[in-house]
Amino acid sequence: MGKMILLVGAGGCAGSIARFLSQQLMVRYYPSSFPWGTLIVNITGCFIIGIVYAFGEKGNLLSPEMRILLATGFCGGFTTFSSFAYENISLLRDGELLYTFIYIAASIIVGFLATYIGVLVVKSY
Repeated sequence: MGKMILLVGAGGCAGSIARFLSQQLMVRYYPSSFPWGTLIVNITGCFIIGIVYAFGEKGNLLSPEMRILLATGFCGGFTTFSSFAYENISLLRDGELLYTFIYIAASIIVGFLATYIGVLVVKSY
């Protein structure tokens, strides 16, 4: 368990740094009020996690440790949106259309509401 925690931590650290640098590059070279950096990070993270899980499903192309390092660690630090996307793909693959819809709708609607309430709580003090 300790080894897995270290792998997740190392991957998460690298992913967080990669996200920060990617967003800084976008802001520096393509300044815009549109959040291009976040969009590109999310799409790139989805692509990477798709590759990692596909290699994992093909057999011994990636060890379980490498999948933990890359998917949970790096992609988790880079963007949690990639995990969200893959979990929805898994639900669809399992034929769970209702759960897919509920997960997407709840994540977006409740997530926005929670963020808004968090802002209101701080502003009220």
